[in-house]
Amino acid sequence: MAEQTSVEVPPRAVKAAAEFVSAHGKPTRAVVQNIGRAGARVVLVGKDGALGDVVVADVATGEALCAAVPDVELGEWDRETTAAVKIGPVHRHRMAGR
Repeated sequence: MAEQTSVEVPPRAVKAAAEFVSAHGKPTRAVVQNIGRAGARVVLVGKDGALGDVVVADVATGEALCAAVPDVELGEWDRETTAAVKIGPVHRHRMAGR
């Protein structure tokens, strides 16, 4: 029998994701991406199309975060998820570094 280990999700990450869901609607989609030594990025896409993210230690922690926050659906960058994203002028301006 394999030993099962639980992943501890930082409370600040749970709080940030829960606040995002509260502000941007249910359900919120989440895509967990490995970003190397820095850990993993959990990209959140709200029901209203808003983007947000939370950086955690690793992919397992990111997946555990999605399971810990109600109304967060773990997914991937498929057609449905990318179509749900609505990038407005303010976000485009920030991405340009201005």
